[in-house]
Amino acid sequence: MCCLETEGTKYGCGHYIITRKLRKIDCENQWCYHSRRHRNPCINCQCDRYFGPDASETVTAVKSEFCPECYPYFKGRR
Repeated sequence: MCCLETEGTKYGCGHYIITRKLRKIDCENQWCYHSRRHRNPCINCQCDRYFGPDASETVTAVKSEFCPECYPYFKGRR
């Protein structure tokens, strides 16, 4: 699978949310939808459509509160 180098925000709950994608690292696999080696058109495409884990995560901001996904579940807690 291809993967990304990203920048993002780290929240108090531990989640990292991407704010900017810097670069894609190509896996060179013909069965990966995001690779430049993937056939186009790919008839009845069953190829991998997800990126792998980020190759690098650069934290550009740190926030002590919960991320938008966790906030509704942990209102009032710190």
